[in-house]
Amino acid sequence: MDTSAKASIPGAQSIARAAQLLRLVTSGGADGMAVAELSRRADLTRPTTHRLLSALRHEGLVDQDERTGRWMPGPELYLMGTVAASRYDITAIARDIVRSLAVRTEESAFLSVRRGDETVCLLREEGSFPIRSFVLSEGVRFPLGVASAGLAILSFLPPHDVDAYFERHPELPRDWGAAHGEVRLRARLRDTQERGYAVNPGLIVEGSYGVGAAVFTREGHPQWALSLTGVEFRFGPDRLPELGRILLAHAHQLTTRIAAAR
Repeated sequence: MDTSAKASIPGAQSIARAAQLLRLVTSGGADGMAVAELSRRADLTRPTTHRLLSALRHEGLVDQDERTGRWMPGPELYLMGTVAASRYDITAIARDIVRSLAVRTEESAFLSVRRGDETVCLLREEGSFPIRSFVLSEGVRFPLGVASAGLAILSFLPPHDVDAYFERHPELPRDWGAAHGEVRLRARLRDTQERGYAVNPGLIVEGSYGVGAAVFTREGHPQWALSLTGVEFRFGPDRLPELGRILLAHAHQLTTRIAAAR
């Protein structure tokens, strides 16, 4: 929906702000998030943030830890999620594939889904290698093009969708570093298209590498991604092509399974 359409709908701004807070709260995972951090990331005043959170808590959509004061997802979100899962969730048919990916590579493996201009991690499976990266876990969100999963998805969107994404998000280099400026990010998109899988060479956390491969709907749209993360020396040029091959094979298997199931 464009900005003018939003402005014409009564109450749309309040709903958008509340929805943004819900997304931020869920991104905090089991640890929740402090009101000061929520206020900063939502670009809202602290009183406005607290007022919206209190209203959401009254409806059971968020909850507050009495000991720490941190905000976290509420019980109503769980109930809503179980209903929505029957339509949107593929974790049941993907879980064994994610586990196989972790076993084959010995790295941490993930399934993420596209939600608007972000990816949300749905599944994490630990690999057997003892040194791990903890950049990603269930519920964590990243803008498209930042983590390897979102980079893989963005790379295979239609060109006009990619152009529109950059127009909507000029803040990427400010929030995520100069490597996420449009020119450099477009170069990584081209590399991903040629290679078939995305590589994030420690751009979120120094020394923590990621690779991602898109998973497609029956209609051919990149809606999910499988990814691997680990420490830098495990993703060197001697090993990266093999990791990419295994990742692409698992992504193709999941794409085929989704097409057969839906």
